[in-house]
Amino acid sequence: MPPETTCRFDLFTVSTGAVPQAVWRIATDRWRLRLAAPVFWKLLGTGDGRTFDARDADLRRWALLTVWPAATDAAAFAQQADVVPGWRRIADEHWWATLRPLRATGRWSGATPFPARADAGEATSVGPVAVVTRARLRVRRAGRFWRSVAAVNADLDRADGLLLRIGIGEAPIGLQGTFSLWSSAADMQAFAYRGAPHRDVVRRSSDEHWYAEELFARFAVRDHGGTVFGDDPLA
Repeated sequence: MPPETTCRFDLFTVSTGAVPQAVWRIATDRWRLRLAAPVFWKLLGTGDGRTFDARDADLRRWALLTVWPAATDAAAFAQQADVVPGWRRIADEHWWATLRPLRATGRWSGATPFPARADAGEATSVGPVAVVTRARLRVRRAGRFWRSVAAVNADLDRADGLLLRIGIGEAPIGLQGTFSLWSSAADMQAFAYRGAPHRDVVRRSSDEHWYAEELFARFAVRDHGGTVFGDDPLA
């Protein structure tokens, strides 16, 4: 992908009364996104990311992930296509960020939306970073995954530098992931590589083949705005 590749993440919070409109937009925005033609896109439900099953689902909060050849394309989409503006009309809150891919491994729905690469300045970056994970569970391994979640979440709750984390998914069960924001790459790496529960899950997931497909991507935050949970986590 070109160096200017930009990912945009939008997070919308609607009132309980507007949930039917949100569900309708999840269905009807697909054709609008096909017309807008981003490099890659996903309309996503969200949850608190603690159990990764149907109990997690938060029908008031929805997400949109799009990937564009350049930052100008992402900016034009947010203003001109009737996707983001349409969600704004029904949302009580809207938080967004534009992101520059730093590293990525794996695939999402058979695609590589963030091709693996390293940024020379990543290791020493002091700016905030975003992380997207996504996995498709093997049915026979799902129980092992769910039993491992509690220890990782307890460790994550204590992690230094965590600014925001939500569960994201294309379905209530089996297709799940996370979006998280960290004060720095160093804080994120400390949790990912030095936290015993997380290291154990990474090892077991590889040894026991929990996932039919998985992806991990790390981004530098280019720009952001709006609120979620009443605040801008990067303010």
